[in-house]
Amino acid sequence: MSKEEDNKAIVARWFSEFWGETCDLSVVSDLAAPDMLLKYSLHEPRRGHDDIKAFMTDFRTAFPDLNFWGTADLIAEGDYVVGQWEGGGTHTGPAFADFLVGSLPAATGRKMHFTGTTILRIENGRIAEEIGLDDGVTALTQLGLIKAA
Repeated sequence: MSKEEDNKAIVARWFSEFWGETCDLSVVSDLAAPDMLLKYSLHEPRRGHDDIKAFMTDFRTAFPDLNFWGTADLIAEGDYVVGQWEGGGTHTGPAFADFLVGSLPAATGRKMHFTGTTILRIENGRIAEEIGLDDGVTALTQLGLIKAA
C-alpha cells in the first residue's frame, strides 16, 4: 500500500472507533501522537492523549447517542487526509460546559445534527493533528445556545 492508502486506513479507523457510534478510547493510544492536537470551532483546542480522552468522555456522557460518520471518500496527499462528515446527538446527560459560547443545563433533550470537513496530519503512522471546520452555528442554534437570525 502507498503512504496515502496507509494514512487513509489510519483515519478511517479513527473516524469509526473514536467518532463513530461507539467510542473505544484505546484508539487514542493506538493512533494518536502523544501530543496530538484536536481542534474544532465549537470547543477549546485539546492536546495530548489525556486531554483528548477527557474531552470525548465528557462529550459522550452529555450526548450518549453521539455519532459522526463520513459522507464522502477520504482524500489523501502526502501526510494529509481530508474527510467530510455529518452527525450529532441528543443532550440527555449531565450539564455540559465545553462549548465556547455557553453551557447546557442537565438533560435538555435538545438534538444537534451538523456537518463538517476535517484535515488530519499523519506523522510516523500517528495522527499529529485533527483540525476541523464544522457547522457550529447550526449545532449551537439547535441546542439553543445562539438564536437564529
